[in-house]
Amino acid sequence: MSSPPPPPAGLVQKLFGYIDRHQDEFVQTLKEWVAVESDSVQPVPRLRRELVRMTALAAAALRRLGARVDLVDVGSQQLPDGQTLPMPPVILAELGDEPRKPTVCFYGHLDVQPAAQADGWLTAPFALTEVDGKLYGRGATDNKGPVLAWIHAVSAFRALGEDLPVNVKFVLEGMEEAGSVGLEELVRREKDGFFACVDCIVISDNLWLSQRPALVYGTRGNSYFTVEVRCRDQDFHSGTFGGILNEPMADLAALLGSLTDASGRILVPGIYDPVAPVTEEERELYAATDLDLAEFRRSAQVERFLYDTKEEILMHLWRYPSLSIHGIEGAFAEPGTKTVVPGRVTGKFSIRLVPHMETPVVEGQVKRHLQRVFSERNSPNQLAVSMVLGLRPWIADVKDSQYLAARRAIETVFGTEPDMIRDGSTIPVARIFQDALQKRVLMLPLGAVDDGEHSQNEKINRRNYIEGSKLFAAFFLEMAQLHGQ
Repeated sequence: MSSPPPPPAGLVQKLFGYIDRHQDEFVQTLKEWVAVESDSVQPVPRLRRELVRMTALAAAALRRLGARVDLVDVGSQQLPDGQTLPMPPVILAELGDEPRKPTVCFYGHLDVQPAAQADGWLTAPFALTEVDGKLYGRGATDNKGPVLAWIHAVSAFRALGEDLPVNVKFVLEGMEEAGSVGLEELVRREKDGFFACVDCIVISDNLWLSQRPALVYGTRGNSYFTVEVRCRDQDFHSGTFGGILNEPMADLAALLGSLTDASGRILVPGIYDPVAPVTEEERELYAATDLDLAEFRRSAQVERFLYDTKEEILMHLWRYPSLSIHGIEGAFAEPGTKTVVPGRVTGKFSIRLVPHMETPVVEGQVKRHLQRVFSERNSPNQLAVSMVLGLRPWIADVKDSQYLAARRAIETVFGTEPDMIRDGSTIPVARIFQDALQKRVLMLPLGAVDDGEHSQNEKINRRNYIEGSKLFAAFFLEMAQLHGQ
């Protein structure tokens, strides 16, 4: 397939000029959105009302573009204490339905993680504050800024009276930070409705790896486990019972210690069997990726990593599984010297999965391994191992047209080739769209490597926000050019 001609330079400059002239207005809109405390993690009525208010703000913005907007009820959330809370509706919006044009569907979320200035924020988290070109506020990069950048890209065409070169659809939810409750069922229900004519789905909910723009073509999955060792439901006094018991904590420490070796390699038999060997093409991608290892180590505030080269670091973040131990429930963890022997303890760990690992297989491997280690201890305690979460990995073909269009758009806006990267974390919605709809998915991030999503002092750079709006406008044009071949 020959390379299509670039979009008309005059139109591109008109669009970019409009976005530049209106950037202060766009920052003001982001300020209004960040001011809404749309926290979906804490299940309290006040915050649910804020989520509904945030959804209404976004719906109004889309209607001003001329979009047809549906607010889809996805029901209520049942909480562990029996309380029921309504969930915010999911926005399904569409602009244009011309068969000759490609249809691009953007997924984003309007909810945020909890935040309080007392947690260590230098500014009020729900008052967008600009310092040296950085826009600080909860949700600025995850994900309100990118959602607005998509809206601004469409608004530039509309304001200039230019024909939108693609049909655009929006899926905006308010429960992503709480596990996208209800979304998968909605997506499956709308497979032959709202999503029927969609050519690709774009997600902008990641970060670049460095200061260079990036395209994400894979994410790891996640299997989360609990392992409980129980002697009895009450704790023991170590002076009265220490030395005559198989202590649950000792059993658990041995179990958790059996999962990895000192180099981080997972010791569960068979776990690496389905992992594909590294190809030469892959190695070239790692070599070309912009990563300053010394700066990466400094920013992480660690003395050294398990691996010494950029390529090894990237492969173990992206294309190999990893196992992390997260905590122990039931153990004494407060300051002081309490001499208790816990009667029951629960360890928590997870395995990040890569293609072609399957969650049921991993579950069986982990349970067999832990049961074998436990039996070798000859302990009379009771062991219970559960996989409480199983999310599959996702990977895309970087030769697909949406990746080609995104690469060309990045070159137009930023004047550079993007890094082609994977994300070591898990973004379940990508796999939902791919499996439920059989649609192509593109991850096109705007956030800089130091944006601090989920952390204190979350921000988005003004440059990323404004140039990102241009990037999405250029992406529309490139998708239309490729579609027209």
